[in-house]
Amino acid sequence: MDTKLFPYSIINKYYPEENQLRHILLTHSEQVARKALQVADLHPELDLDRTFLKDASLLHDIGIFLCDAPGIQCFGTHRYICHGYLGAELMRQEGFERHALVCERHTGAGLSLTQIEAQDLPVPHRDMLPVSLEEQVICFADKFFSKTRLTEEKTIEQARKSLLKFGDEGVVRFDHWCQMFL
Repeated sequence: MDTKLFPYSIINKYYPEENQLRHILLTHSEQVARKALQVADLHPELDLDRTFLKDASLLHDIGIFLCDAPGIQCFGTHRYICHGYLGAELMRQEGFERHALVCERHTGAGLSLTQIEAQDLPVPHRDMLPVSLEEQVICFADKFFSKTRLTEEKTIEQARKSLLKFGDEGVVRFDHWCQMFL
C-alpha cells in the first residue's frame, strides 16, 4: 500500500461520496494532524513518529458515520460517544491495531473504566486511556477542534471546558498535556 495514500484509502472506503460528512471529517482530521505535527516540531526530544501522528490523526474519527449526530451529518444508530471504539473495530478489521488504539482512546481525554462505569457510558467496560506519546498527542490535538465549528481553533480554556462533561479526570490529563506539549 502506498504510504502517502494510506489514510485516504481507508477514508475513501468508508466515506466514498463527496458530501458534507466527508468534508467535516477531512477538515477536522487534517486540523488535528497539523496540531499534532506542531507538537512534534516543538518537542523533538520526544522523538515522536511523525508518519504515524499524521496517519492516525487522519483516521482517529473514522467511526463517526456509525453514530447518530445529525448536526455533523451522521445518521447512524449509535450514540456519538461510541465513535471511538466503533472506529477502532473498523481499523482492526483493516489490520491496523496501532491506529485502532488511537480511535478508541481519543474520546474526551481518554476514558477510564471508573468514568465509564460511573457515567454508565455505552462503550466497552475497559480503560480507554491514551498510553503511547503519539496517542496522547493526538488526543490532546483533537481537543482544540470541533466538527461543528470547522474554522475555529479552541483556546486552552475552551478545550478544558469541553472536557468537563466527562468529569474532572479528563481535565487533569489535559492540563498535564498542556505542560508537556505546549
